[in-house]
Amino acid sequence: MNRFFYSILLYLVLPFVPLKLLLRGIKQPEYRQHWRERFGFYQSIRSKPVIWLHCVSVGETRAAAPLVHALLNQYPHHQILLTHTTPTGRATSEQLFGDKVQRVYLPYDLPFAVKRFLRYFNPVVGVLMETELWFNLIAGCKQQNIPLLLVNARLSEKSAQGYSKLGHLVNTGLQSLSAIAAQTEQDAARLTALGANNVQVAGNLKFDVIPPADVQQQGWQMRNLWGENRPVFLAASTREGEEAIIIEAITAAKMPNLLTVIVPRHPQRFNEVEALMQQCGLRYQKRSTLKQTADDETQWVLGDSMGELFTYYASADICLVGGSLLPFGGQNLIEAMRMGKPVLIGEHTYNFKEVSALAVAQCAAWRVADAQSLTKAIQSLVATPHQQAEMGAKGLALCQASQGATARTLKLIQEYIRVA
Repeated sequence: MNRFFYSILLYLVLPFVPLKLLLRGIKQPEYRQHWRERFGFYQSIRSKPVIWLHCVSVGETRAAAPLVHALLNQYPHHQILLTHTTPTGRATSEQLFGDKVQRVYLPYDLPFAVKRFLRYFNPVVGVLMETELWFNLIAGCKQQNIPLLLVNARLSEKSAQGYSKLGHLVNTGLQSLSAIAAQTEQDAARLTALGANNVQVAGNLKFDVIPPADVQQQGWQMRNLWGENRPVFLAASTREGEEAIIIEAITAAKMPNLLTVIVPRHPQRFNEVEALMQQCGLRYQKRSTLKQTADDETQWVLGDSMGELFTYYASADICLVGGSLLPFGGQNLIEAMRMGKPVLIGEHTYNFKEVSALAVAQCAAWRVADAQSLTKAIQSLVATPHQQAEMGAKGLALCQASQGATARTLKLIQEYIRVA
């Protein structure tokens, strides 16, 4: 495939895009806001030279936080522009950075929309986070002599196989990037095999993310809501179908004093998960309405709040990181380890393959294959607080030993920033 046919395909689906936004807006009204930006129409005021970072959603935005703060400190006479694809990513940006940065939606990868975006903001440099390859955007930056970097880049074997089927399109796109900073040697090798050049290994920015200064205090306050003297199991960032597995595992564990907190990955699923809890006859309360310590009858909490994941981790004794019990690729286990917590993960962690393997090898994390093994793991860890502490300490040590990606990535970006 070449870029011409790629663009033709995008134009063919263009008439259905407003319908998609409307349908998504039914469950998540935020999708109906700022929709013009998705087609390259902006009203933001631009008064300084722009340094642009694209962070798709919540995970990429949180991962970029150390880098954003470093850029704000290093370039006070520039405007930091964050682009997002999802409303939750945009909301996370607002929560983390407030008015220190400018934020808009990245337009769809249509030539006319990309052209409007690049002409309007005219960034001195562009930075794509992780695996964001938009081929008209890449070509547009090259045509306008805007350096474009792919940083914190990761590419699983599965994704590499998919990209390889696009042949010339991917090869040209990767070669048009100014530079790539990969997370691991394996990521760098896969990108190089697809045609990328100027690839270096900078490490994973997620290891440099610093928890909020008051997170321990917030964690204790949340723990007081759960009940200070009862064990707390947290299932964080769960995906479709995983809650049923967790409910099966906890029910089989037969630990009446255990409190289980489930925090779905996507807020639009809060109602769906609550309906499942009701269907299963669970005695639960919601985080949003729990104002005083949960009574002894409450055995479950639905974590229906945003922006509190570090606090949830701080409040728990044992943490399962979701997206891994079923083949979703896994969510970020670094945050749980950063809080010094014992981590459980499923078999499906290809999004964090190297980190997961390292955590398991260093006994900072355990793998669980199904509901039965999850039951046994929770029972074992609740019965051995010293093992909880040992796993948590090993996870924290792993995080501290893996830091430094922000400094390496910042150094790379500095090479491409034009002096205004």
